[in-house]
Amino acid sequence: MQVFFFSILTATLFYFTPAIHGRDQSVLPPPKSPLILEVRGAVSRTNAEGAAHFDMAMLRLLPAAQLETTTAVTDGVRRFDGFLMRDLLAHVGAQGTTVTARALNDYTIDIAIEDFDRFDVLVAYEMDGEPLLTSDKGPLWIVYPRDQHMELQDIRFDYRWVWQLRWLDIR
Repeated sequence: MQVFFFSILTATLFYFTPAIHGRDQSVLPPPKSPLILEVRGAVSRTNAEGAAHFDMAMLRLLPAAQLETTTAVTDGVRRFDGFLMRDLLAHVGAQGTTVTARALNDYTIDIAIEDFDRFDVLVAYEMDGEPLLTSDKGPLWIVYPRDQHMELQDIRFDYRWVWQLRWLDIR
């Protein structure tokens, strides 16, 4: 168990501290598995032509976050595991005021980056301990903490819950 923990700690430190290892801080490591998320636009850390590409293993190295909340499309309180959108944006060096989120089905919406500073908006990869599948809102779903803030229980925010998230464009 200690060896496993040390391996995870070492991998995490290597991924998040490129300067210590003499790597260019503007370059992210390339994905080694299928591409899950592409972040492009006004980002300073990339690993592809003008973009940051992530596989699921890379996304799981971001600081983990958990949220319990109801949704407009599921029954009861659900537990979501993933990472905070603001942590992802900081990781890629995002500079802008708007994130355009686009899903696999081409659903697209503009979200003010201010949302991610004001609220603990999660990018979930699990719901109730189970990986989100493409056939059921996965592999990534933008989730707002709607039960923690009355103002988020408004249809205008429900439109920002992008499931099957695949692309982010920072402007």
